[in-house]
Amino acid sequence: MDRRQRKTREAIFNAFTRLLEKHAYNQITVQDIIDDADVGRATFYTHFETKEYLLKDLCEELFGHIIDTAMGLPHGHYHYSCKLEADSVFLHLLRHLKENDRNILALLSSQNNEIFLQYFKTNLKKLIKTQFADTGKLKQSNLPEDFLVNHISISFVETVSWWLCHDMKETPEELTEYFENIMTPLFNTNN
Repeated sequence: MDRRQRKTREAIFNAFTRLLEKHAYNQITVQDIIDDADVGRATFYTHFETKEYLLKDLCEELFGHIIDTAMGLPHGHYHYSCKLEADSVFLHLLRHLKENDRNILALLSSQNNEIFLQYFKTNLKKLIKTQFADTGKLKQSNLPEDFLVNHISISFVETVSWWLCHDMKETPEELTEYFENIMTPLFNTNN
């Protein structure tokens, strides 16, 4: 992707994020996005087939960044949480949520968040698989690996939901500690 395409894509992401600050996801139209981004309809559709694809790419960008950072690949910035501890990717993700990157909290807490939650869970499962299952950090058990990955991802989503309902009073570090205390039996501490 050339520089001009990246700038256009970033303008669309920024417009979408600004609109999410004021409106629920289901109230935002493609026309609203292109007006705010100051791009043409054809330009929008060159980058994204639908508003749902824009949402999907927004979510994948966040998780891609976290996976890349956890694997030591350069991806824009570095959180001090990016080390080899079992909770590092969860802490990193919680910090992004706390910073409300790309207005992700509006998507998580909106009434019509089913589409975003599906993308969130799918990407979270990928994150857990690459960071824990594929690296041997999940304890060997008689339970299927995909069951464990699913269980951890659903538990994390519910942890985040609980945090949102309680006005995010806990720090990302505290919430990671809560989550880790519950999930510790599933992690292999020898790796």
